[in-house]
Amino acid sequence: MLEITPTVEAMGVSKRFGATKALDGLDFTMRPGQVTAVLGPNGAGKTTFVNLLATLLRADAGTLRVCGADVRRDPAAVRRMVALAGQFAAVEPAMTGRENVEMVARLFGQSRRDARRNAAEVLEHIGLTEAADRTVRGYSGGMRRRLDLGASLVGRPRLLLLDEPTTGLDPRSRNELWDVIRSLVHRGTDVLLTTQYLDEADHLASHVVIIDHGRAVASGAPRELKRLVGRTVVEVHVREASDLERVAATLGAISDSDPYIDVPARSVRAGLDADTNRVFAALRPLDDTGIVIDEVAVRAPTLDEAFLTLTGNPQEDVA
Repeated sequence: MLEITPTVEAMGVSKRFGATKALDGLDFTMRPGQVTAVLGPNGAGKTTFVNLLATLLRADAGTLRVCGADVRRDPAAVRRMVALAGQFAAVEPAMTGRENVEMVARLFGQSRRDARRNAAEVLEHIGLTEAADRTVRGYSGGMRRRLDLGASLVGRPRLLLLDEPTTGLDPRSRNELWDVIRSLVHRGTDVLLTTQYLDEADHLASHVVIIDHGRAVASGAPRELKRLVGRTVVEVHVREASDLERVAATLGAISDSDPYIDVPARSVRAGLDADTNRVFAALRPLDDTGIVIDEVAVRAPTLDEAFLTLTGNPQEDVA
């Protein structure tokens, strides 16, 4: 049986910045033909890992390969296969969209003729053909992000690294970028992304790796990670934030773990093995205390709960 070479393979990868361990023996495998999402709390080592793959940093220890090429021993080969779109759109506002993409193509060593042809193809693929000859300073944030993505694609990379690609985008621009990312995989480019939006990983990724303190703590398809939580989730929204502690104590009495209080959302979440009738029986006496409950939701666990369970960090700490 033919063995398939992983797109990314990390074995015991470590990286220090002074006394800080950004990565601490990270093991990681990315299979070809998919979007892989890397999640973790702030400081978990996600951006460090992306920079190692892009050859912007060198690992202190361990082995890191991209499509079989060793990042330490053959960085030039890795750079020919990898493109990086960072957290901020790196485009020149005084140039047109077409000029931006053609310039990057020329930097990849393409002839003027090839650069024009490939730029036109990329601009059509990312939906910017009509705006291609306008200066980028007039582009919206979503258009700039798509242009930055297109510039990364003009070199036809095997692996595209996206570091928080949709941060700051409105919902429509975000959905448009999601469509572009999905189409990349169909065209033969594997995508590794970090994101602070767990629903983004749920929608886009075939495989999710959660890292914490520089190590992988869980990996699998989103549905597999949700199963790790394994319990029904009850979410209670109250009218007044001052009532959250009382509601949390009530849910805590029928839960085997501490409920999570989300003050801005005025809600309490808890994982329960109890049936729905027991949940409502526990909440009913709160009516006599004057606590106004606006909504009670009983649902299957989400990737947010899986993340919280596996790392002990609330969603707001994801980066």
